Amino acid sequence: MLQTLSRPLSRFVERWLPGPLILAIILTAIVSAMALTMTDIGVGDLILGWGDGLTGLLAFMTQVSLVLLLGFTLANTRPVHRLLVRVASVPRTPRQAYGFVTIIAGIGSLISFGLGLIVGGVISVEVARVARSRGVKLHYPLLVASAYSGFVVWHMGYSGSGPLNAATEGGAYSSLPGGLVDVTRTTFSSWNISATVVTLVVIAGAMMLLAPKEHEYIAPAPDAVFDAVEAPADSADPEADRSRTPADRLEHLRLFTLALGALLGAYLVLYFGKNGFDLTLDIVNWTFLALIMLLVGNAKELAALIVRGGRTVGEVLLQYPLYAGIIGMMSVSGLVDVISGFFIDISTPGTLGLWTFFAAGLLNMFVPSGGGQFTVMAPLFAEPARALGVDQSVVIMAISYGDQWTNMIQPFWAIPLLAVAGLKVRDILGYTFITLLLSGIIFAGVLLIIGAG
Repeated sequence: MLQTLSRPLSRFVERWLPGPLILAIILTAIVSAMALTMTDIGVGDLILGWGDGLTGLLAFMTQVSLVLLLGFTLANTRPVHRLLVRVASVPRTPRQAYGFVTIIAGIGSLISFGLGLIVGGVISVEVARVARSRGVKLHYPLLVASAYSGFVVWHMGYSGSGPLNAATEGGAYSSLPGGLVDVTRTTFSSWNISATVVTLVVIAGAMMLLAPKEHEYIAPAPDAVFDAVEAPADSADPEADRSRTPADRLEHLRLFTLALGALLGAYLVLYFGKNGFDLTLDIVNWTFLALIMLLVGNAKELAALIVRGGRTVGEVLLQYPLYAGIIGMMSVSGLVDVISGFFIDISTPGTLGLWTFFAAGLLNMFVPSGGGQFTVMAPLFAEPARALGVDQSVVIMAISYGDQWTNMIQPFWAIPLLAVAGLKVRDILGYTFITLLLSGIIFAGVLLIIGAG
């Protein structure tokens, strides 16, 4: 049944789905039309709202870009890259490979969404490389789709921007009913952890079942991708060392990066000692930067990795302002209130989480920014939750689930992974639509169970 669903979808998106930039422009036009027909705003005010909104996510865009860039850099430090290469040799059959890549990318996404995307791309290439050396045929688009499918749990993990925002002073919940909501009630709640495990197992199983049979067409990985992901070259070259200037030698000393890594590590220890397990996106970034500094060979190697990692954030930097502009239009016109109000009006204490989830999934198609979307939606759903006696953690995680859910058909976050894996968005979305269906059932079921409790 899964194969029957995925094949026509794959053919459809291959033929009709435009690139992410074109899609962002089309979505801008759709939101403009919705705002003009569903609210009382005029054309001039809407354009002003769009233009003013373009800069609305610059700070968050910087944080997100750092997550992606640092995730790429960490994954490609020699120790981590060697580990990934060894890990890639674990699966022995095609079906094992699809399920294995899903789990690895999912675990990486739970640690950091940026790390999950980059690890997903790297592990796909390495698994394909090992399989080719063993004479095992892998359908590469499905392998990469498996990696992106692991991303469907990112907002349930360590770097989930919604729960982090709700737990951070100055975030959306600072002035909302009940105040801040600790991550022990959201990310680290038993029901969220259980949902995470179930989702990963089900999605990994689905990717395994989608494996093409031997008589069907199996698309191999293009040769070019095997040169795109490689471990940093060892800088220990005696001949080159003799010709280095004192400045060059300083750049090749590991002492400086180790010292900075140790300093960052000391800061993190003191920070957690003072604030407890208070996570923010900044702390996630500094954690990964500390690990990079401790693992990288020297400053020269780090600079080379940063240059290579630039391709993972280029399109994100270009498109993020467009989605920020969409947020601006939806906010200034009141369109977010209209959409959210519809779902709030039909909610009961038992179904508020479910309808919040669907509202978040819909809005994520236009605003694929977990943090930006949460900032807009949390104030709208927090008051109904208080009035209906629903725990705020349900609303927070429902927004988070909806955000990660429709990423499977909103291709914005696939860009960094595909930049590493060497494919286009249209190559994988037919498969990730299956992930959307299955994960949606799980997320909706969990929220209904929690709501009923």
